[in-house]
Amino acid sequence: MLDKNRIRLMAKMAKYEKSQAAEDLKISSYYKKDYASLNTLITAIWVTVGYALLAGLIIISNIDALMKNLTIAKFIIVVSIAVGIYIVLLVVYCVYAGSFYKSKHNRAKQRVKRYYRSLARLGKMYVKEKK
Repeated sequence: MLDKNRIRLMAKMAKYEKSQAAEDLKISSYYKKDYASLNTLITAIWVTVGYALLAGLIIISNIDALMKNLTIAKFIIVVSIAVGIYIVLLVVYCVYAGSFYKSKHNRAKQRVKRYYRSLARLGKMYVKEKK
């Protein structure tokens, strides 16, 4: 006999399995701190690469103006400003990435927990039907 509630539950579970289950299961297999730390580290590496590329492009495009009146004092000031901007940018990105990935882990964990609850409920429906 077909049960409307069981069919709805199975359809909802199939939709979740098709769209988000693989990624959510992978994310929820990590501890929250490990997942957030790993992805924050990856973010920090990419911010560093991007900043280095951008700084290199700016230096290459303005090499004549930089070398024209460059003294040691000006060089130290320019480098310290560039390092300061890099540190501020890195801290902002890492703080944001940490909170973003922690919340992403929480949402994935909740969806997986809801999915497992639905599986248990579906199993109970099948046991109840067999009796």
